[in-house]
Amino acid sequence: MAVRIPTRRTLATVLAATTAALLLSACGDQTSAGGGSGAGGSGAGAAKSDAPLFAQLPADIRAAGVIKVGTDATYAPMEFVENGRIVGVDPDVAAALGKHLGVRFEFTSGTFDSLITSLNSGRQDVVMSSMSDTMARQQGLDDKGQKTGNGVDFVDYFVAGSVVYVQKGNPQQVRSIADLCGKKTAVQRGTTFEEVAKTRSKECEAAGKPALVIESFPTDAEAQTRVKAGGAVAGINDYPVAAYLALKADGGNAFEIVGNQIEAGPFGIAVAKDDPELRDALKAALAASIADGSYRKALDKWGAGTGAVATANVNTGS
Repeated sequence: MAVRIPTRRTLATVLAATTAALLLSACGDQTSAGGGSGAGGSGAGAAKSDAPLFAQLPADIRAAGVIKVGTDATYAPMEFVENGRIVGVDPDVAAALGKHLGVRFEFTSGTFDSLITSLNSGRQDVVMSSMSDTMARQQGLDDKGQKTGNGVDFVDYFVAGSVVYVQKGNPQQVRSIADLCGKKTAVQRGTTFEEVAKTRSKECEAAGKPALVIESFPTDAEAQTRVKAGGAVAGINDYPVAAYLALKADGGNAFEIVGNQIEAGPFGIAVAKDDPELRDALKAALAASIADGSYRKALDKWGAGTGAVATANVNTGS
C-alpha cells in the first residue's frame, strides 16, 4: 500500500455516509468477506460473453466468469467493509474493468502481508489492495533483498504517497517526518510506508540522532488505534487513507495530517509472473475504462480523482 493524493473538496460530501466507527472497528475485522463487483453480462460458471475484451482472458477465467481478488479490506476509502460487503475505490475500479472483460471481480479480505502468498499459491487470481508497485515486489524480494518468490507483475491504476498522521491537536508538535527521530511510530507490517519509516530511521542515525521506534502491526486499524491511544506519537499511512482518517474518525476529532506527502508512486493490480495473458487483459480493460470515463467516475465517487492515471501501464514502479 502506498499512494498519495491531495485533499479534495469533494471528499467530505462524498464520504459522509460512512461512519468513523466502521473505520476503526469493522474494518479491523480480518475475516474473509466476499464482495462481488460489476460483471458486464457474465456470471459464475459463464463461458460466453459479448463484452469486447472477454476473449483476451485466460480460458479458466472465461469458464468461471470470475476473477478472484485478494485484498485487505481495512483501508477506507480504498477498500473496506460496509454492511457486510467490501466497497471502496478498488472494488469500483474493478467493476469498471469487469464491464469490458465480461466477468465479475470477487473480493476476499485477508491480512496485507499474506496477499502475494495467496496469489502465488493460486488461491487468488490477482491482488488489488492499494499495493504499491515496487521493483522488489516485481522481483520477489523481501525487505532485506533476499529472493522469496517469483515476483509479480503490476497493472498500474493509481498514484499516491505516504504521509504522517498524529492525534488531533498534535500534542507532540510533530511538523513532519523529520521530527520522528527517537519517537514511537506506528505502521502496518509489510507496507511501503513501513519502509518509509525504516528509511527515515536510518537517516536519523546518520545525522547522529536516535532511530525511530517503529511499531509494526498486522493491520492498519491496530496502528491507528495505537496512535489514537497515545501509545505512538505518530503513524505513517497512504495519503488517501490518512485524509479519510482525519475527516471521519470520531467525527474528525481523532487525527490530523502533518507535513507533505512522501515518495509518491503507483498502485498496481498484482498478477502472477506466469500469467501474462491475464495481465494484458487487465491492462486492456484499464485502458478501455479510462477512455470511456468509467475509471475516472469510480475514483471521483470516493474523492480520489487526483490519483488517476492517464494511461494503462505495467511495472512502472521503482
